[in-house]
Amino acid sequence: MLSVSLFFLAVTIIGAIYLGTAARALAKFARRPCPLASEFLPSVVILKPVAGLEPDLYENLASFCDQDYGGLHEVVFCLHKRSDPALAVVERVIADSPNCRACIVFGENRELSNPKIANLAKDGVITSRDIVVIADSDIRVGRDYLRALAADFESQAVGAVTCLYSGTSSDNVISRLGALGIDDGFAPSVLVALRLGELRFCLGATMAVRGTLLPVIGGLTALGNTFADDHELGQLVARKGFRVELSRYTVTTTVPETSFGELWAHELRWARTEFQLARAGYAFSFLIYALPMALIYLAISRSLVGLTLLGIVAALRFAVHRLARRALGLSGRDDVWLIPFRDFMSLAVCAASLFGRRRTFR
Repeated sequence: MLSVSLFFLAVTIIGAIYLGTAARALAKFARRPCPLASEFLPSVVILKPVAGLEPDLYENLASFCDQDYGGLHEVVFCLHKRSDPALAVVERVIADSPNCRACIVFGENRELSNPKIANLAKDGVITSRDIVVIADSDIRVGRDYLRALAADFESQAVGAVTCLYSGTSSDNVISRLGALGIDDGFAPSVLVALRLGELRFCLGATMAVRGTLLPVIGGLTALGNTFADDHELGQLVARKGFRVELSRYTVTTTVPETSFGELWAHELRWARTEFQLARAGYAFSFLIYALPMALIYLAISRSLVGLTLLGIVAALRFAVHRLARRALGLSGRDDVWLIPFRDFMSLAVCAASLFGRRRTFR
């Protein structure tokens, strides 16, 4: 019993160190300015993979057409089939955006195993622009999005730019639980990774790459047979000696899950993907869940040390939550009461991801 108690004491202390590091990283990110380009306005094409109806699809897609950008800006909506029910939504977005150059391209590259990239890497898709942006269909941006990306590309050392994202939930508690996992869990982990070394991956919320660099790394098809195209793009760019830049600009993603089973399946897919990308590191990621570990240690030890440690961890965890909201520009409803449930669920997903490899995609 003593050895078990010492184990949870050790992992709780390590988790507390992680929370402290995450809090500092979030505070630093929140203080970073977000420059917007005014004179450097390269041509931009935004590739939007669309597959099926989903919540807030119209609003999400329309935000990429409604940009305050002085340079050439066009949007290519990519669908697998004309029978896709999302087509009507895309057509309405284009009709309601007369000032945006936009088109729809159908078909897929059947030689590619990644369905998202198979939807993009096909005839008719424009990539001959200064900047090529790929952003998932559940992402929403502000009108200054392209100006923020352009500003990051002013340095010729930058080959790709990516963005952190926050979760937009419905009133459903499960959806709010999912959003909290993105805001308090995923976003801080990216910033902590940056403190340990250079960024060598992109995030699917925004993958922006120089148009001249894209054919050098093999074009879109170079991403087509990997299950993590965002990670692979960052790796390919870094191998060519260019920097992957994390923009100060943040975007939002819709969290559509309304049942625990749906959210569990989605997060388990994420976790298994991360495990496949970095097995050794991910196997020890349970160390970052300090709050559940502190509660378990207190239950086992029933000691003043355990109670004191729980107080320290709870304070650090609350600090991460508040700083994440500040860094991601969140306001309105604050689901701080969900934090214990969120952290125990994250720990359970982490444990489950170590067993089995099956990943289910939409």
